[in-house]
Amino acid sequence: MANQPLLNTYGRLPVVFEHGRGMWLYDTEGQRYLDTFTGIAVCGLGHSHPGVAGAISQQAERLTHCSNLFHCKLQQELAHRVCNLTGMDGAFFANSGAEVNETAIKLARHYGHQRGVTNPSIIVMENAFHGRTLATLTATGNRRVQAGFEPLVSGFVRAPFDDLAAVEAIAEANHDVVAILVEPVQGEGGVAIPDPDYLPGLRAICDRNNWLLMLDEVQTGNARTGTYLACQQAGVEPDVVTLAKGFGNGYPIGACLARGEAAQVFGPGSHGSTFGGNPLGCAAALAVLDAIEQDTLTDRARVLGQRLLDRFREHLEGAEYIHDIRGQGLMLGIELTEPCSELVLLAKVQGILLNITRERVIRLLPPLTMTDDEADYLADQVIRIIKLYAADDRDRPRQ
Repeated sequence: MANQPLLNTYGRLPVVFEHGRGMWLYDTEGQRYLDTFTGIAVCGLGHSHPGVAGAISQQAERLTHCSNLFHCKLQQELAHRVCNLTGMDGAFFANSGAEVNETAIKLARHYGHQRGVTNPSIIVMENAFHGRTLATLTATGNRRVQAGFEPLVSGFVRAPFDDLAAVEAIAEANHDVVAILVEPVQGEGGVAIPDPDYLPGLRAICDRNNWLLMLDEVQTGNARTGTYLACQQAGVEPDVVTLAKGFGNGYPIGACLARGEAAQVFGPGSHGSTFGGNPLGCAAALAVLDAIEQDTLTDRARVLGQRLLDRFREHLEGAEYIHDIRGQGLMLGIELTEPCSELVLLAKVQGILLNITRERVIRLLPPLTMTDDEADYLADQVIRIIKLYAADDRDRPRQ
């Protein structure tokens, strides 16, 4: 694979997948792999979900693309559906999480200029991840992914995650702030779950200062954490919220949703996307919403997540190599006491696909459509691999 004409942007494992079904992927050699993170929270309904596949196939025979210079019936239907689910007033559709977060950043800046703020700033958090465009890369709190792309974009003020006092201090010192952009749970940041008072506290700060509260739910949304939006568990209504990843179950589509005054910021020509909200993407997202509602997958995510947490804690908690086990719905993290990147290779040899973030956190993002038996099997296999890894250093494959 080394001589393939692809830019060297990914550290790929030596495997080529040919097809998938549910929580399983199959390579070109016929080997089956248990996928514990579904393309990093993208295939929330599992691989090759029949409802989504059918919707895409049927729509592809009718109309795949139509310019946003014209009305699109499916786009209007999707906007109504997702706004009803989230309590928002308006939607803008794009193709990825980075693009809808870029939309939110532009919306906040436009909002600031409309209020007479010459240099509007947005508070973002340490260890956050918002995308890889220049603006979202700057908003991301990770020097490793920013390095080499300087000069970064101005207009961001960084605060520690889950620290309301730090945000209050910024509010007193910086009068150019117009918004806060934050993930309800930091996924790339190691499945970091804030204190229950954190999001309500941010909402209160924004209300006092006339700021926008903008929530990046690209990874936490679409029923992943046990409610359609993670913020709904805290009873918090954002001014702006972004969705992507599981929104199309593999078809690239994202949404930037806005409420109240924020929904009135843009006008014709303020923003746009050639492919955003095309009929094919909207058909996929509508099929995902159908499945979430018909199969009550928000409830399933909550029940399955607790089932997995209980099993992990029963078999791993207290071990000297385990630092913490945490989760919200089907967004779970098992943090080891030491860096464990070799665990990915050991698991792959055993037919299990694992994702490590923050060097020592096993991030689990399995499909919401698992059965109880499948969830137990996933837990048992992950537990087995962790114990094998911890028991014998000689079993660890080397790069």
